Amino acid sequence: MVIKVFIATSSGSIAIRKKQQEVVGFLEANKIDFKEFDIAGDEDNRRWMRENVPGEKKPQNGIPLPPQIFNEEQYCGDFESFFSAKEENIIYSFLGLAPPPGSKVAETTEETSTLPNGELVGGEQNTTEGTDSAEVSDKNEVPKEDVEDVDNPTESEVKQEGTTEEEEKEEAEEEEKEEAEEEEKEEAQEKEEAEDS
Repeated sequence: MVIKVFIATSSGSIAIRKKQQEVVGFLEANKIDFKEFDIAGDEDNRRWMRENVPGEKKPQNGIPLPPQIFNEEQYCGDFESFFSAKEENIIYSFLGLAPPPGSKVAETTEETSTLPNGELVGGEQNTTEGTDSAEVSDKNEVPKEDVEDVDNPTESEVKQEGTTEEEEKEEAEEEEKEEAEEEEKEEAQEKEEAEDS
């Protein structure tokens, strides 16, 4: 199975370029096989991506922005979904891949096996008592330093949790505005250079 990452190599949006770099960098660092598909230079790639992003995942304007991630023909998600999966340490599940042997994710999956009494070891537990989960494993404890981080989420984490379609639309409009301003600057610079000649 090949992970397909649809990107725009000539995007004028810094935000889109950063998101693309984060996805590609993460996949490379974790040695996850993937293939990039450029939607800026190939109309077939652009059309395929737009047609295969599910309707409920498309922004209000109907045009999904890169990066978009697929496992073969199966849609995995956009950057926000990828980011959430990465933060929750469920990236292999998100990508529809089995975790590599010996990885922390594989160990976590093995630890989430059932005990003879039917309870789960590790992972989430579905008990009526609701307080037994901390007693099952010390691995659920959060180091003291990390507790502060949980109480004080970063700006990007807050934005990720509160992202709505309206915010996505605003972000897309802002990116278009940035691109237009950048083009105006380039045109003004070219005009100045032409006048200086």
